[in-house]
Amino acid sequence: MSENRSLIGKIEWGRIVKKLSPYTIKKGLLYLKHYGPKEFWIRLHERFEPEEVPYGPWYEAYAPDEKTLQKQRAHAFSCAPLISIAVPAYKTPPVFLREMIDSLFAQTYENWELCIANGSPEDEEMGRILKEYEAKDSRIRVLNLKENLGIAENTNAALSMAKGEFVGLLDHDDLLAPNALYEIVRAISGDEMIDAIYTDEDKVTMNLDEHFQPHLKPDFNLDLLRSNNYICHFFAARRSVVEKAGGFRKEFEGAQDHDFIFRCVENSRRVGHVPEILYHWRTHKDSTADNPASKMYAYDAGKRAVEAHLARTGTKGSVSHTPDFGFFRVQYPVQEKPKVSIIIPNKDEKEALVACLKSIREKTEYDNYEILIIENNSTTEEIFRYYKELAGEPGIRLLRWKKEFNYSAINNYGAREAKGDYLLFLNNDVTVITKGWMKEMLGVCQRREVGAVGVKLLYPDNTIQHAGCVVGMGGVAGHMFTDMPANRSGYLHKASILQDMSAVTAACMMMKKSVFEEAGGFTEQLAVAFNDVDLCLKVNQGGHLIVYDPYVQLYHMESKSRGKEDSREKVVRFQNEIEYMRSHWGEILKKGDPYYNKNLSLTKWNYSLRPLPGMGEKTR
Repeated sequence: MSENRSLIGKIEWGRIVKKLSPYTIKKGLLYLKHYGPKEFWIRLHERFEPEEVPYGPWYEAYAPDEKTLQKQRAHAFSCAPLISIAVPAYKTPPVFLREMIDSLFAQTYENWELCIANGSPEDEEMGRILKEYEAKDSRIRVLNLKENLGIAENTNAALSMAKGEFVGLLDHDDLLAPNALYEIVRAISGDEMIDAIYTDEDKVTMNLDEHFQPHLKPDFNLDLLRSNNYICHFFAARRSVVEKAGGFRKEFEGAQDHDFIFRCVENSRRVGHVPEILYHWRTHKDSTADNPASKMYAYDAGKRAVEAHLARTGTKGSVSHTPDFGFFRVQYPVQEKPKVSIIIPNKDEKEALVACLKSIREKTEYDNYEILIIENNSTTEEIFRYYKELAGEPGIRLLRWKKEFNYSAINNYGAREAKGDYLLFLNNDVTVITKGWMKEMLGVCQRREVGAVGVKLLYPDNTIQHAGCVVGMGGVAGHMFTDMPANRSGYLHKASILQDMSAVTAACMMMKKSVFEEAGGFTEQLAVAFNDVDLCLKVNQGGHLIVYDPYVQLYHMESKSRGKEDSREKVVRFQNEIEYMRSHWGEILKKGDPYYNKNLSLTKWNYSLRPLPGMGEKTR
């Protein structure tokens, strides 16, 4: 853990000095005004902490070499669909316009067309450049509009020109990597159910001399898309889906792409993802890529886009802005009043259990719940005296587990005895921080597509213990953002926004009882480790989402109930549990967690880059 914490709190002042200009100073003052001094200082640290693996050198090693590109050019796909690239152009600087078009000529996949809607007919130089390229290649077609119609209608004009089976969106001043279309076609050729698809991206400076801020995305993630337009660039969809979705809507201008992506996704059989950096988003003073504070109207439009999506899908929820520009919180109301069964295993720990129960009583704003305490071979008189005190309290049931400690078996026993439609697995060594925690979890868990909900857990020193789990992390599975200060939001705010993950810890996890039973409950061969990860994977395999909800927080004194893994017997047991996971979940361990990204480290908890061969970390 000390290695993980070594960079926290440091700032690379040289990077800040390098970025200083009248523009960046003005921008910084806007952020200071928005966040206030304390939050601004936190975000300054996050932005300018040293990169464990610097992206510039990493990208140079990552980008395909000429030999790879030539091999792609020679590849013959059995199905080679026409890809239409729609570009709304308006007052595009000549050098940016040429570089954008040239990035299409550099593509290793050649069956494309470029459909440009020119929204600035009065710009003679831009008109000359477009005519030059039209004459040069018949794949380039230009529609000169009579006037600028705005980004949404200009894009619709470009879409109306498209003849391809798939249509991709490209901004007039951005660039596609030379292998972008090749990778898109390779993905859709391998899965005919894909109706929409997106790639990873990064940002580039105006003169293209620096790549930075890579956005390495998970596979399709519904809750993340509701929290933020993480899909963004590069996005493509079948033309039939685009037509059914209805194109862009000018009433969402500023977040027109977020609204459009939602509607395409809603009409798609499957949403594909290519985990490769294939789009380069050019940043400049008027770009939301670099200055979100300059376009606050865009985030109001984004909020309305999420609200419209919820309405179309019949999902009840209220949307609000978060302190971070362009990130949203959806709160799902509790439907009716189902019973929740809280299941708490306990052995000897009176002090921890007292604190746990006290926090439940103080922080719960929902009254239809029961607490099942599963007594597990306690030996102290103190705990049994406390049990007698609890025996007279309404809503608390004491159950006795007489066999040896087995976390899975104990919780399965509790689940069988539970009267609730929702099971809330809770460790005895947690205390609730968030008022209204149960209503928040229940609102999310009641959604049709959700199977389970986990939360953000903190150590008593206000550092993060758990912010979701990634399969493959540390070998089998591991918690994200461990030891990061709780006031940090993490890589692209992932510690602080609602999103889907492959697994969450059962130290505090709510699950539909029907889903729990459908999955077969906890696997009792996993007596101590990985049982929650295994259960989540079974639930996910059954078609249900696992949601990480950071808006519920608890303190956690991890493993207090069972002690250290210090005996030979415990070490052997742990190795057997590792082998169980490897044998039963070998495919996901080999392919990688779909809610993570193959280009991210499996030995670091903070979404840092996975070094490429020769860069210092052994790759898997």
